[in-house]
Amino acid sequence: MANVFVTGASGMIGMAVCEKLLQKKHRVYAVDEKSNGLVGTDPNYFFTQCEITDSKTVSDIIMSNQIDTVVHLACTVDNDYDNMVTDAEMKKAKVTDKYIYAAADKAGVKNMILTSTTNVYGIQKGREPIRETAPEKGNGNYVDMKLTSEKLMLKAFKKSDTIPVIARLAPIYTSEFTDNLRERIYDRKDNAAFIFKEGEYAFSFCCMFNYIDFIMAIVNVPQGRYEGIFNIADKRQITAKEIVDYEREHHRIGAVLQRSAPASVSFNKGKGKIDYRYFDPNATFANWNIDVTRAGNLCPLRWNLKNTK
Repeated sequence: MANVFVTGASGMIGMAVCEKLLQKKHRVYAVDEKSNGLVGTDPNYFFTQCEITDSKTVSDIIMSNQIDTVVHLACTVDNDYDNMVTDAEMKKAKVTDKYIYAAADKAGVKNMILTSTTNVYGIQKGREPIRETAPEKGNGNYVDMKLTSEKLMLKAFKKSDTIPVIARLAPIYTSEFTDNLRERIYDRKDNAAFIFKEGEYAFSFCCMFNYIDFIMAIVNVPQGRYEGIFNIADKRQITAKEIVDYEREHHRIGAVLQRSAPASVSFNKGKGKIDYRYFDPNATFANWNIDVTRAGNLCPLRWNLKNTK
């Protein structure tokens, strides 16, 4: 049994992570500004309702309970934030990261898992899979926020026994949450779904349960060196046609326009600055192939669009 501390525990990812940890008989200490349905259901679930900026309350939990792993999900889109990331939220995340890292270091936490994003890579040249060593060309508030979180984390644990794990998460989905999938086949300008040619082009996404399996692998303390950056995504990309077919099967999409492919790859930086989920159709044929070899060495990444739940 491990003692695991989860921030952003009432968000979509946070709830699923806590449920899985409890299933595996771990002791879960959780915080969020909102309550959730797990409260009072399991004697190993200890929930504190507070703002994530409440440094005293949160630090006391970390310092007082011999925490083995911190799973930092607060200040993450698809968990605590919606798709809009403002300057105020960026400032809030920075303040939060600093004190949580300090508390984890002081308490001697074994593992610190930060949820980041593959959006930090932006548009890459060439067709080679995008590895953790690729240049960080992404832009927008969420990218800036997460790159700051990563840098603060690596600095905080540079001389620490705590192992820093940065999970660069591809846009997530489940059978019911498909907002990130739909954004790749939806043109906000025309307010309509679309597809180029036959929709054979593809994107990297992450079934939420692949990320949960990765977190569980870190909680179980794998052998060898496993600190640093990990790309987390499905093993196989999802094509535009598969997204359209999936949404049609679940009656969540209407007419789909068929278009000619754009002449060149471009990206509207202005529209994507605050809105994390905004996707410029002109960037469709850029390289969105995320390499997951490193994460695959720790967990099977077995989930995909066909078996998600």
